[in-house]
Amino acid sequence: MYKNILVPIALDHERSGKKALSIAQVLADEGAKITALHVMEEIPSYVAQYLPEGQLEANTKELEARLKGELAGNPGVEVQVVEGHAGHTIVDFAAHNDVDCIVVASHRPGLQDYFLGSTAARVVRHAPCAVHVSR
Repeated sequence: MYKNILVPIALDHERSGKKALSIAQVLADEGAKITALHVMEEIPSYVAQYLPEGQLEANTKELEARLKGELAGNPGVEVQVVEGHAGHTIVDFAAHNDVDCIVVASHRPGLQDYFLGSTAARVVRHAPCAVHVSR
């Protein structure tokens, strides 16, 4: 069905991205590209100036290794770690990389989500492509 699928995975949540990845594999055409994406929250510049040189690059490499470890046994899945606000960055990544489907995991909404909105809700509202939400 889809040729370029994005699977956002939050490594800081207890939920695994394996369910979303298995859904993506079912939705994928033969030879489709599947990208697992983790968005690392931006560190404010007033904090970043106190970090040791190369710390952000080291954090990115560590997160890439964790994501690859979590997705072991899924050959052909590309791993990306980018910096930014999760909801906006996922939508921007999809738009700039010709993604035709996003498979995103969501939790059962709580009261705070009705005021602020969850990442999944923001992706659904603003994505330039089809979105499959998994609970």
